[in-house]
Amino acid sequence: MKEIIITGATGFVGTNLQKYLNGLSEVQTLSLRYVPDQIFSFSGNVLIHLAGKAHDLKKVSKPNEYYETNFELTRQVFDSFLASDLDLFIFISTVKAVSDGAIGILTENEIANPKTHYGISKHLAEEYILSKKLPSNKRVYILRPCIIHGPGNKGNLNLLFQIVTKGLPWPLGSFYNQRSFLSIENFCFVINELIENVSIPSGVYNVADDKTLSTNELVQLLAISMNKRSKVLKVPQNLIWLIAKFGDYLYLPLNSERLQKLTENYVVSNEKIVKAIGKSLPISVDEGLRKTFISFRKK
Repeated sequence: MKEIIITGATGFVGTNLQKYLNGLSEVQTLSLRYVPDQIFSFSGNVLIHLAGKAHDLKKVSKPNEYYETNFELTRQVFDSFLASDLDLFIFISTVKAVSDGAIGILTENEIANPKTHYGISKHLAEEYILSKKLPSNKRVYILRPCIIHGPGNKGNLNLLFQIVTKGLPWPLGSFYNQRSFLSIENFCFVINELIENVSIPSGVYNVADDKTLSTNELVQLLAISMNKRSKVLKVPQNLIWLIAKFGDYLYLPLNSERLQKLTENYVVSNEKIVKAIGKSLPISVDEGLRKTFISFRKK
């Protein structure tokens, strides 16, 4: 049985990953924070580095918080891994380390151009890891997941949930987009495959479900899961953008940034990781989202 260390395991992803791996491996969790010049002493087989500063939608975080936690702490953890007897290091990055908006299909070959402190700090951590020469007896994976969801975690889906449960019409039916999602079950499955399959080459891998959905399809799927009727209105886009502009100044639920997030395309290719694993992901995007939505109903 492998000995696995997970940093930052108190959040939604970490707790689910811990549950998934328990029984398959011996799991130890660590709570870390950045302190200058610190060195960690690790023992076991696998180190999964989840600890990090998440993207702050309310924009109240200071820039240095991202760089200290996402870059400096990761640098310390990775240096300590290289000096240890551990075999495997998995760094949980993000697709936002490459791009805040995807034109076409985002692959691992995309030239990184992050715009936010969150994305830039994660990209710096990736660059540092990739700059180090890797001993032949060690494996290192950088994973870039897209939006991760699962039972009990509303996250970015909360606004859609509120609209559907209140019976409000969805007014953005005139916008057509495609987005990638990632079920927490598929994420945990990928992690376990990387741990068990020593033949998978070290490197950078996007992680996403196989299929994409439009926001309109997402609203309809949510309504079905909640036993509600979906009401999708095709309000002219120009009018919606005008309302969003007013929202910027009047602090309305819909503003320009939120409208951009709800209607933009962000398609992430998972071809590289699926090919490396040699197995299909266990959960379809529809099934995964349906499980997530049903959990909302039970709250």
